[in-house]
Formats: sequence, structure tokens, C-alpha cells
Amino acid sequence: MSVSTSYVMDYPIHDPGDDEIDSLPDSASSDSLDSNELNESDAEREWQESLQQLELLLTMVLVPYLGKYFGRKCAYWGWAKFMSWKYPVDVVITNETAFKGAGAIEAAASL
Repeated sequence: MSVSTSYVMDYPIHDPGDDEIDSLPDSASSDSLDSNELNESDAEREWQESLQQLELLLTMVLVPYLGKYFGRKCAYWGWAKFMSWKYPVDVVITNETAFKGAGAIEAAASL
């Protein structure tokens, strides 16, 4: 084995068309593309945060309040129907707005 053949390596021939990688765009279009993607991602993130805040508002405040209000309203209506069926008594609400206001205040009292 000779010394000259032991250190010879075969390198592939360099093709100038292989310099550009297909998956990467040019640097000028890359900068504008990145800023557009960042702006869209910021807007998307803010949109998701606002949706999450609305969801928390609904689940933590509005749903329990409305459930208590309409639950009590249903209970009063059912009790009035039961009392008129069981006993010969007519349950009449004389002031409808005061009744609704009292129901809303009672429902919000323990929240």
C-alpha cells in the first residue's frame, strides 16, 4: 500500500445549483413574513385571552347568579301551585316589580 493512495478521499463534485436550500426563503421576504406572522400570532393570542376572560365571566359570575334567580323564581311558582292545589288559597303577587327586584337582590346576596 502506497502513501499517496491511503490519504486520497473522493469528494463529490460541487454543483452551483445546490447553494440555495429549497425550504428557506430569501432573507428580504423572510423578514416581512416573520413580522406578519408575529403580528398575527399576537392578535390571535389577544383574541384567545379575551375569549378566556369572557368564558370566566360567564362561568364564575353570570351562570351562578342567573341559576339562583331563576331557581328561586321556579320554586316560588311551584310553591304557589302546590298551595293552591293543596289548600283553597289564591297566591297573588300584588307588586310584580317589587317581587322581581326582591328575587334579584336575594339571588345576589350570598354570591
